[in-house]
Amino acid sequence: MSIQKGNTITRTPVGSSSAISDKGLLRGAIGLAIVALVGFGLLYPLTGVGLGQALFPDTANGSLIERDGKVLGSSLVAQPFADARYFQPRPSAAGYDPMAMAGSNQARTNPELRKRIDEARAAAAQRDGVDPSVVPGDLITQSGGGIDPHISPQAAATQADRVARARGIGRDAVEALIARHTEARQLGLLGQPRVNVLEINLALDTLYQSTRMEP
Repeated sequence: MSIQKGNTITRTPVGSSSAISDKGLLRGAIGLAIVALVGFGLLYPLTGVGLGQALFPDTANGSLIERDGKVLGSSLVAQPFADARYFQPRPSAAGYDPMAMAGSNQARTNPELRKRIDEARAAAAQRDGVDPSVVPGDLITQSGGGIDPHISPQAAATQADRVARARGIGRDAVEALIARHTEARQLGLLGQPRVNVLEINLALDTLYQSTRMEP
């Protein structure tokens, strides 16, 4: 192939330009792959982990709650309590398993959902000794993730009499504990006031040492 530049004619072997171009593309592709692998596959996650450990170590490690060297749970994950001395969390469609987080995905018009809610309402009313009509919705409905660690202050108050009787203490002491553990809206705007079930149950054990929770 001949290329004329002014009065000079340069002859280039046929196919050599495409070969040079292919080598350039290959080097660029390999370089980009290395940068992506090292930068985004190694350095970026290590930086994220390092910053998390430096700035938010508790959250980065799962917000675990320990007592006497034993991990009792996480403040971010609900867990069931069978004993009447403890507040109960929301029902869980995932069986309180953090590896299987899910809601029921049933529509409000689903007859099975209505049946389950009616059964849950009756069970909660019997457990806490209240009329079914006053059972708050978060004691009978499942959260979207299935492991919501919080309940509303109203749901906690509904359980106050049962907890007080089981602990042998006055209701006013339980109500005061609920008030101390009621978290306000985030930034004063986001969400609703709420009570972390695991944390208030641990506080009960701290105040009344005769009945300690086992992990």
